[in-house]
This record gives sequence, structure tokens and C-alpha cells, in this order.
Amino acid sequence: MTNATSTAQALPCQRRVAVQWVAAGILLPTWANGAQAQIALSGAINHAGRFRALSQRMAKAYCQQHLTVMPAAAVDVMAHARKLVQQGSAELARGSQSGQWPADVVRQLDEVQKQFALLDELTAVPTSRAAVVAVSEQSDRTLLVAQAVTEAIEKMARVASARLVNLAGRQRMLSQRMAKNYFLVAAKADSKLVLAQLAADANDFRQAMQSLVAAPVSTPAIRGELELAASQWVFFESALRRPADEQGMSAVATTSERLLSVMDRLTGLYEAALREVLG
Repeated sequence: MTNATSTAQALPCQRRVAVQWVAAGILLPTWANGAQAQIALSGAINHAGRFRALSQRMAKAYCQQHLTVMPAAAVDVMAHARKLVQQGSAELARGSQSGQWPADVVRQLDEVQKQFALLDELTAVPTSRAAVVAVSEQSDRTLLVAQAVTEAIEKMARVASARLVNLAGRQRMLSQRMAKNYFLVAAKADSKLVLAQLAADANDFRQAMQSLVAAPVSTPAIRGELELAASQWVFFESALRRPADEQGMSAVATTSERLLSVMDRLTGLYEAALREVLG
């Protein structure tokens, strides 16, 4: 297939996606001039939003190590999460270096790094029940600043330009926070607030999935990942209801990672759809 033919076939798809974004009330960003700057914005929301999930994923992996639930896999998860934090930080730092981010966003990104540095220190010490609680609390503080910077970058579009990217991205965090809280209960480090949050997060996840399915912005790839996410959610939700024995905890560990993987791909697809329109 020639490049000309490929381009000709791609154009109708791009126009269709563009119409869908407009139909969803998602206008193109106006915060910066030039398509490249606008594309950076859609990617920045994805990277900043991923920090939310990574904070909870690190705490989840630490709880797993404390409970000796698939400990080798938990070590790998922790290492991968740290690597993604570094990669995301490097990507977003380009915006700071080029002057794309306003001063308040730069400050928020700096604060995210400070909070992750503290989380990194806490997760490097031997586990104990008290250490698990401290890590969980620090992960929640890190989540708060990551959420703030994600919202700040999204607001730079002035309209809901990347609402679906952010919504799908938040599902990644929910999958990890639910698993973390399940492990906190298993470690007897829970509280009424943890149990309430676990129930609320499950409800939030279900509602967000309904919103994503109902959104007019769609491609065959997005629809396929939405279907896969729905099936993985069934497995994960079932695992969360199991007793916190060896099999139950292993099920939560594996299904939370599978759901995270699907939601990460789905977030990337929404980002790509927006980038295609902007490009």
C-alpha cells in the first residue's frame, strides 16, 4: 500500500473522530499556538494522570511484600512503577524547560516529585504494619498533588478538551487504590474510612465505565478495549469480594494488574484520538 493510499484512507477516519469529539462537546485546546504544543497537552494529561495510579500502585506492591503475596511479582511491580515515575517526570519536565507550563503548574510538578521522593524512601525500608500505614498515607498525599496538577493541565484547555483522557486515566488509579485498600484490610491496618473508600471507589469505577461506554467518541480499538475492561472489571470485583486468604489475595494482585493494563491502553487510545484530531 502506498503512502498516498494510506493517507487517503486515513482522512475519513480522522474526520469521523473529529466530528465525534465535537459531538461530545470536547473542543480543541486553545492554550498554546501550534499543533505540536496542543499535542503535548493531551500527552501531559495522560502522564500527569498516571502519577495518580503509580502512587497507589507503589503502596499496593509494598502491602503485598508485607503480606508475602506473590512477593517476587510485587518487587517487579514496585520497580516498574518507579521507572514509570521517572519517565513521566522526564516527559513533563520538557514542558517546564520549554516554558509551556505556567508557574503554578511548574510548582505543582515539583511538589509531585517531592512527594514521590518521600514515598520512594518509605517503600525502601523493611515492611511492618506501621510502615504499611505510613506508606499508604504518603501514597494518598502523593495522589492529591498528582490529581491537582492533572486538573491544572486539563484546565489549560479552558474547556473539557481531554475529559475522556482524564476519566479513563483515573480508572487506573481506582484499580490500584482498591487493591491497596483490600491489602490494608488483610494486614489489619484498615479503618472504617478504608472500607468506605473501597466501596466508594468501586461505585466510581462502575459509573465512569458507563460514561466512557456512552461517550460518542469511539473507534473500533476503543470499543474493543472497553469490552475487555468490562470483563476484567468482573474478575477484579469478584476477587475483591473474596476472603483475604492466600488465594484471594493472589487473585486481587493479578486481576488489579490486568485491569490496570487495559485501562492504561484505553487511556492511550483516547489520547491518540485527540492527538489525531489536533494533528
